[in-house]
Amino acid sequence: MATLSPLLKQATPVLAERGEGVYLYDAEGRRHLDFTAGIGVVNTGHCHPRVVEAAQQQVGTLIHGQYTTVMHRPLLRLTEALGEVLPEGLDSLFFLNSGSEAVEAAIRLARHATGRQNIVVFHGSFHGRTMGAAALTTAGTKFRAGIGPLMPGAAIAPFPQAYRYGWSEEEATRFALRELDYLLVTASPASDTAAFVVEPVLGEGGYIPAPPAFLEGLRERADRHGILLVVDEVQTGYGRTGRFWGHEHSAARPDVLITAKGLASGFPLSAIAAPEALMAKARPGSQGGTYGGNAVSCAAALATLQVIADEDLVGNSALQGARLNDGLRKVAADHPAIGDVRGLGLMQASEFTTPDGEPDPAAAARAHAAAAERGLLLLTCGAYGNVVRMIPPLVITGDQIDDGLALWAEAVADAVG
Repeated sequence: MATLSPLLKQATPVLAERGEGVYLYDAEGRRHLDFTAGIGVVNTGHCHPRVVEAAQQQVGTLIHGQYTTVMHRPLLRLTEALGEVLPEGLDSLFFLNSGSEAVEAAIRLARHATGRQNIVVFHGSFHGRTMGAAALTTAGTKFRAGIGPLMPGAAIAPFPQAYRYGWSEEEATRFALRELDYLLVTASPASDTAAFVVEPVLGEGGYIPAPPAFLEGLRERADRHGILLVVDEVQTGYGRTGRFWGHEHSAARPDVLITAKGLASGFPLSAIAAPEALMAKARPGSQGGTYGGNAVSCAAALATLQVIADEDLVGNSALQGARLNDGLRKVAADHPAIGDVRGLGLMQASEFTTPDGEPDPAAAARAHAAAAERGLLLLTCGAYGNVVRMIPPLVITGDQIDDGLALWAEAVADAVG
């Protein structure tokens, strides 16, 4: 009898039977408030009727049209629609299946386009588990331990983690940019550096927003040294942070943008976007794949874009995210075990620390489990596992935010007293 790999541990005890909006229902019919959204995937909510209808219609006409063999209209329509929301100038797209694959494609493109090898990433980054992406991932040793040697050419610079350093955001930003300059004259010469790869908000690394001045500093240095700025919007894209793209909280604009997760409301689809002149520098045969740009996924992605626009889910993310952040801060004010509350839009986190300021993963785990017992599904993150994150679907209402906050307050009180 076959079983799932023993390494596939569930974050919650729920056996989901169906989903609707912000809720998941288990085999006993119990309703759970889902503040995980499939790790930031179902931004339009579980089984949004318009996404379901689009996928059902496409399944009945064409399921698989391999896009280097034949072309199909869902892919063409999606490409055109994405042109309306992508940053100006990023007018060429390559579709894949997962975020990790898209990161690998971006690395390949950057090296081909610049003729340089090195890729600079930042402490706390998560870019995937495949070999190249894992070499760029520093959110925790579990993602890269025991598989070396890793892809060469990855250099790691500090991310401005103000709370961790005990500094202001301005001090942390100055430090991170100064250390990046030092890296470029010591470990990764600017003339050998193909790209900076950065998340607008660290995901697995602890839900730490990049200060606008940091992203703008990366843009300035990229321009100065002929380095590409690659922005990993796998988790922060599609309205998650209260802007359509997470980097839009700054004035910095990417040379390459990576997107996945919220792109197709749960159907596997990812993409990289770049100016056509830059994309054309990829070598022949370097872009392709059997399932990339799947017709059903593309149909779902097109419906997703329409729902986001018609229901103003980006605006709702900003509105409800502010409500969620305010409520989380009120809970933290009553419980010193929560050392920091942070986030952008509907991408919020609470960091648990001991009285002397050290990470407290045990308290975070207790609060996470206590929330699940009450029907509130959450996830943890951060290098020490001491951060509890909240990523509800963007269709969430104010009343549902308040319901989640009430359950969270009970869970924290139960976990830390």
